[in-house]
Amino acid sequence: MLAGELYQADDPEIQADAARSAKISERFNASPSDDPEARRTLLVELLGSVGEDVDVRPPLRVDYGTYITIGRGTFVNFGAVFLDVAPITIGEDVQFGPHVQLLTPTHPVDPVARRAKWEAAEPITIGDNVWLGGGVIVCPGVTIGENTVVGAGAVVTKDLPANVVAVGNPARIVREIPLPEAPPAP
Repeated sequence: MLAGELYQADDPEIQADAARSAKISERFNASPSDDPEARRTLLVELLGSVGEDVDVRPPLRVDYGTYITIGRGTFVNFGAVFLDVAPITIGEDVQFGPHVQLLTPTHPVDPVARRAKWEAAEPITIGDNVWLGGGVIVCPGVTIGENTVVGAGAVVTKDLPANVVAVGNPARIVREIPLPEAPPAP
C-alpha cells in the first residue's frame, strides 16, 4: 500500500489500523476546546509526527493517521480530510482553510479491477509556508512548493512550484509571488 502498489483495503492488518485511527479520531473530535493539552496528546497518538505549536481544529478525518507528518506552527481549520493511504507530509507554518482535503488514494480505471476492490495511493507533500484556502482538494501524487497559495475551492491535480498563486479547477498558476529582498548588510 505505502509503495503505491495495488492492494485491497479489506486486509485484516489494514482494517486493524483503520479501526485504531477511528477510535482515536472519535476521541480527538469530541475533545473539549478548553483542554488543549489533552487534544494535543490525542493528535500525537493519532498522527505519525506533530511539530510544536500545531493547531488542528476538529473534526479531522483520516484513514490511518500514522502516515501523516505535520510540521511546526501549522494551522488546520475545521473539517479537514487527510486520507493517508500513502504518506502525507505537511511542512512548517502551513495554513489550511476549512474543509481542505488531501486525498492520496487512487482506484483503477479498469472496471474489472475496480470491482475486485483493488486500490493504490500516491503521496502528497505540502511545502513550508503554504496556504490552502477553504475547500481546496489536493489529488494523489501532488507536491506543492513552499510559499505557494492555493485559492479557495481549487482542485490541485498536478504539482505546483514554490512561490506562486494558483486557483480554479483544475488549479492553474495565475501569478508568481515575489520574494522579499534581503535587507542590506550592515
